[in-house]
Amino acid sequence: MGAGAIHSAKDARRLARRRLPWMVFDYIDGAAGQETGAARNRAALDAITLRPRILRDVSQRSLTTEIFGAEADRPFGIAPMGMCNLAAPGADLMLARLAARYRVPHGVSTVASTPLETILEAAEGYAWFQLYFSGDGSGAFKLAERAKAAGYQTLVLTVDVPEVGRRPRELRHGFTMPFRIGPSQFFDFAMHPRWSLKTLIAGRPDMANFKMEGYDFDRTESRARATWDTLARLRDLWPGKLVVKGVLDSEDARALVAAGVDAIQVSSHGARQLEAAPAPIDMLAKFRAELEPDFPLFYDSGILSGEDILRALSVGADFVFVGRILQFAIAAAGEKGLQQLWEVLSQELSIAMAQTGQISLNGDNSRW
Repeated sequence: MGAGAIHSAKDARRLARRRLPWMVFDYIDGAAGQETGAARNRAALDAITLRPRILRDVSQRSLTTEIFGAEADRPFGIAPMGMCNLAAPGADLMLARLAARYRVPHGVSTVASTPLETILEAAEGYAWFQLYFSGDGSGAFKLAERAKAAGYQTLVLTVDVPEVGRRPRELRHGFTMPFRIGPSQFFDFAMHPRWSLKTLIAGRPDMANFKMEGYDFDRTESRARATWDTLARLRDLWPGKLVVKGVLDSEDARALVAAGVDAIQVSSHGARQLEAAPAPIDMLAKFRAELEPDFPLFYDSGILSGEDILRALSVGADFVFVGRILQFAIAAAGEKGLQQLWEVLSQELSIAMAQTGQISLNGDNSRW
């Protein structure tokens, strides 16, 4: 494989930056404010060291694990990401097929660019629906009912976006959904003809879940009216597993356990919301120490490698979700690029397990 091959997440990002319009790349890549939150999380991940062990037979290693009682072929899945088809036409379905292939959850965003029913079918059931509350909440509850009717078994309520964070990189490009094409956007698209032609042929990505009567989604609409009563209503409505995503405070974590949620996803939304938020990997370790040892804790934010996945598992995660680097791989080389990066992450994790004396991932994080 040559210079265009993907050997790391950094390769995928480099190639995506070359091939995507600047507006789209910065929408996917950007973080809140001056992006110090993203740097803080990266530094916190880098500070976690693993314990090398020697002279153990680690020739036969397994990456399988369990999540909500079901076997998964990897301890990492696909984080919910909005408008993935901006990376390349059909990206949502590429991710869904990957989830089915490895029996891992695909987080289907409220603002996906493919209908939630279509993604669930392509994922062969290996999909969770991620829900945003917005406005008065009536539309959100309609979507929850729709996901239940479609056959989703797990609902992920994202709670860390009472207002959409300011991300200067996308604001400078005038990023809006749907696109408003002015002179600068026209020039941007003209400078990236391969992406523009493919997108023109496939049709402009749209927020596909809102082509339903009586509910138009405004990405910038306030989501500030969600309360603990909202959570209680969702708990009553949803018969399956309920995960709450975007939790970075111990008091909130304990209250969520008391409210009957099935898992907490520790996340800073990829540092896209509050620049001054603590590093979520640090909060993951804190929650693991404070909550019951068998309470499920999931993690996302800033994962760039298989070693990062093992770091998160080592400090308390039961399962890890990977986000924007998968979009970069798709932008770099389509479904082939996505598979390449997935194999890179798998190999990096397997090698790190060997070097730390591990042959399996059985949930006993103390051994790391």
